[in-house]
Amino acid sequence: MSVQLTETEVRHVAELAKLRLSDEEVAAFTHQLSAILDYAAQIQEVDTSAVPPTPYVLPLTNVMRDDEPAPGLDNAEALANAPDHDDGYFRVRAFFDE
Repeated sequence: MSVQLTETEVRHVAELAKLRLSDEEVAAFTHQLSAILDYAAQIQEVDTSAVPPTPYVLPLTNVMRDDEPAPGLDNAEALANAPDHDDGYFRVRAFFDE
């Protein structure tokens, strides 16, 4: 089964995506998108009825530790590697005009 997009359909999709395409791009994408849809149609012909739904191809387990509250850094530790600080606060370059 061959899927052949028209240039009108490609222009419509481009308009939905807010893309401006030249006539040459429309012609190229018409051919390329039709080929992509052909490949997708070929893939849909593969019998996967015996394949269970699988979100991942590798066995994955959660390696994250439990989220447990712990004491944070004190002020001196937090500022120890700061490039600049003053009176217990980080000093950064002004972002907005005053």
